[in-house]
Amino acid sequence: MQEKGFALLIVFSWNRKIAQPGKRGQNMVSSETASAKRGYRGRLAALVAHIPAAQLRRYLIVGVWNTAFGYGTYALFTKMLSPHLRYGYLAASLLASLLAITVSFLGYKWFVFRTKGNYLSEWCRCVMVYAGTIAVGLVLLPLLVFLVGHATGNSETAPYWGGLLLMGINLLISFVGHKKVSFRA
Repeated sequence: MQEKGFALLIVFSWNRKIAQPGKRGQNMVSSETASAKRGYRGRLAALVAHIPAAQLRRYLIVGVWNTAFGYGTYALFTKMLSPHLRYGYLAASLLASLLAITVSFLGYKWFVFRTKGNYLSEWCRCVMVYAGTIAVGLVLLPLLVFLVGHATGNSETAPYWGGLLLMGINLLISFVGHKKVSFRA
């Protein structure tokens, strides 16, 4: 335990020396890091500068609501379908995804972007954006359910934990998808 504390103290001390200009131990890493941080902040500011703050807040509200709604419907459908289907959690995942995408779409349309008309074409584009996460989910969910069930010895709750883990994976995939496809510059 003392060795870990000593190692952390050394790392902390070394980082403080690098971060303080004019101090012994300063090297190119500190100036490169500072420049990179300024560059990152500048790129981040440029990225969000065109987004109205109120619209971003509404987008985040819809995102939080839809995450809770999506997982809640997945859990409900899993509970309803598992007694009737061997892999009910897969059907639950597909149904919950389609319903959550629709609810998300309506939230974005009515509350965030406030567009008029074009319901079917806008919904189809929304489904296309999320189709990748649905496909990944249908492939990864059985593996996650198996791994969780094997690790915990509880196959009854494994679909719920697997679905929760999949949400984290899908968050990363959808972010990259929106960055590279939906909102690319």
